[in-house]
Amino acid sequence: MSVPLSLLDLAHISEGMTPRDSFDASLTLATRAEELGYRRIWYAEHHNMATIASSATSVLIAHIAANTERIRLGSGGVMLPNHAPLPIAEQFGTLATLHPDRIDLGVGRAPGTDQNTMRALRRDGSSADTFPQDVLELQGYLTGESRISGVDAVPGKGTDVPIYILGSSLFGAKLAATLGLPYSFASHFAPSTLEEAVAAYRREFTPSDRLAEPYVIAGVNATAAETSEQAAEESHRSKRRMAQQLLGRGRTLSAEEAEAALESPAGRQVMQMAKYSAVGDPGEVAAYLEWFAGHADADELILVPQAGSLEGRLRTLDLVAAETGMP
Repeated sequence: MSVPLSLLDLAHISEGMTPRDSFDASLTLATRAEELGYRRIWYAEHHNMATIASSATSVLIAHIAANTERIRLGSGGVMLPNHAPLPIAEQFGTLATLHPDRIDLGVGRAPGTDQNTMRALRRDGSSADTFPQDVLELQGYLTGESRISGVDAVPGKGTDVPIYILGSSLFGAKLAATLGLPYSFASHFAPSTLEEAVAAYRREFTPSDRLAEPYVIAGVNATAAETSEQAAEESHRSKRRMAQQLLGRGRTLSAEEAEAALESPAGRQVMQMAKYSAVGDPGEVAAYLEWFAGHADADELILVPQAGSLEGRLRTLDLVAAETGMP
């Protein structure tokens, strides 16, 4: 591969699993990724989702970091408008103090949930409006140059935890460019503005003390199997699970109902969300990832394994690593 490969782990709670099972699976995945040479693993903040266990993102990172040795770990991301910047700086400052040079802090401005849960989080509709100011405040705590007189993050001050701006639109791209920060685009579920956003980020990038040149990470779904047919079947099952999550309207769809929903206009939109997906045997997946890195003008790819089982996700990691010649 011409660029490094990393992972986004959604800490899936698959059918028949408990949250503890999910955390055990995430640790197994992280241990294998570290052995294979993947650069980093990120965990995403989601709330009130029965199939995702990474809501307390920093706590999960702490668990994985304590049981691995080298691989970088971080948030992909913390939804900053859900929080005050100071406790996030303290949390990630604590992580960086315990695990030096291994912690990333990716931040986004989406709620990561629905309207009712936003209210439960004490977040209102205007919370995202202060996202640029909140990023600067957060950055100040971590560099030791607090923007609020007399207030420091302890731990956190002087840890310089690297901040990444996450986004799926031009807003995040332009903000990352203005602040001179690395940018991660969520093309694994929001493909439509990938090229435009990356081009705007690179065009408008202003060097900073943190970053001299623009740096782009792009998300891509990945399903590898021994044969193309096996991978295609697994990929279709993942789309059906997505339809069950997004189109159930408060109830759990059966497999047959989800299959029918995929044929509806809303279902076709779900399929479009997964536009950028590397699916196939090892050679096909490796070739797609190489193409996608060029298409996205990316410096790094973050893979989102789509298999429903831990064994399937591990298989994707193994086959991709072997085919791409990772150390």
